[in-house]
Amino acid sequence: MKKILVVLLLSVVLFGVTAAGQTEVKGAVKPITLRLAENQPENNPVTIAMYKFADLVKEKTNGAVEVQVYASAQLGQETENIEQVSAGILDMARVNSVTLAQTVKELGVFTLPYIFADQVTKYEILDGPIGKEVLDKFPAYNLISFGYLEAGSRNFYTTKKPVTALADLKGQKIRVQPAKISIDMVNYLGAVATPMDYGEVYTGMQTGVIDGAENDFVSYYTSGHYEVAKHFSLDGHLSPPAMIIMSQKSWKKLSAAQQTAVREAAAEATAFQRVAMNEKQDEFRVLVEAAGCKVYEVDTKPFQDAVAPIYKEYPQFAEIIAKIRAL
Repeated sequence: MKKILVVLLLSVVLFGVTAAGQTEVKGAVKPITLRLAENQPENNPVTIAMYKFADLVKEKTNGAVEVQVYASAQLGQETENIEQVSAGILDMARVNSVTLAQTVKELGVFTLPYIFADQVTKYEILDGPIGKEVLDKFPAYNLISFGYLEAGSRNFYTTKKPVTALADLKGQKIRVQPAKISIDMVNYLGAVATPMDYGEVYTGMQTGVIDGAENDFVSYYTSGHYEVAKHFSLDGHLSPPAMIIMSQKSWKKLSAAQQTAVREAAAEATAFQRVAMNEKQDEFRVLVEAAGCKVYEVDTKPFQDAVAPIYKEYPQFAEIIAKIRAL
């Protein structure tokens, strides 16, 4: 009887140790999974950079944190992604600052037309104290961000009437991102601003609901917009950065070491993305011209003069604008 009790007792102890060991192993290997929404297609360099970011996070956390990238707006359009991340429903998203500025108001200064003299100056501003000052505002919106990605220089492209001068925009229905600054800018230029989600633009131009849109060569090509809008005008009215945002709720689930790893991964992915985006701008310009699209050089001075009054509508940015102009 004693032998039986000893055997039973040992069995229970051994089972407990084995069970506990399995739970511990399962707990150790089960990663924290973060979903990241991306509205661009797989062949866009910004999407490629998001996959690189995911690989870097996995590598730097030894597999403890995994980022799952959902490209081509699988998780919805930018506006709803921003709302979902801020609410803690979605972990992460890569979004354009024009759309994000509707939530993070301070970011709006970087979406003003012709705010940056050139790309070099842009990153002196964004990577320096001015850019950090804006990033520090994100927690107030339940968001974390990791710096600024390159989103190209935005230009107008149209389906029928080419824009070779400011007057050519008059009366044309131009799709813009659903943001007040973009709407005001296009209206100041004499066109009819038409807010529309990115996924609806191709059909909108194809059916004549809109006469054109505005974006960089990369998005113009990867979206297929060049197939229906053959006239691309180099006015360079906007150069707003893109950003990776993360829910504070999801951020707080990470350990301090994991947070450091994610920031490092984002910094490396950002450096990679900026180079890749610039390279693809040149490459895709060649491809759209080979496909029969016409690229027009325009005198931007009349465009700049036409939108100048927009700065007076945003007195809250006066101090930061002065700092930018000083550079």
